[in-house]
Amino acid sequence: MMENSMKLEIPSKSQNEAFARVVVAAFASQLDPTIEELADIKTAVSEAVTNAIIHGYENKPGIVIIECKIEGSKIEINISDRGNGISDISKAMEPFYTSRPELERSGMGFTVMETFMDELDVNSEVGKGTRVRMVKDFKSVHIEE
Repeated sequence: MMENSMKLEIPSKSQNEAFARVVVAAFASQLDPTIEELADIKTAVSEAVTNAIIHGYENKPGIVIIECKIEGSKIEINISDRGNGISDISKAMEPFYTSRPELERSGMGFTVMETFMDELDVNSEVGKGTRVRMVKDFKSVHIEE
């Protein structure tokens, strides 16, 4: 069975966050998810893309890369940037922690991603960027062999 995947590269502009969310949702819709499952994906993608723009690039020009693949009833979404990177991932993933308090960010981005997705992995290297990998298993999907 051939893997079904897609890749999108967008400039790190906040107005592209909504576009990224819609593209990933459209790709995921092949699995015929429930409206709630689709909303979960959109929310998680929004958080990851926003993090890349605000924290990765600090609103400076850069590229956010979104890669998705569908295998069986699962969608894997990778969102990466070549920005600042995160020096302490476990600290960054703590609820309410934000590296940019002056922007009145909630510090709940990773918590939101963890809540709405079945798997969340964050890899980052300072000065080289960050990759967020999220997996959602659509419980509603019946795979035909």
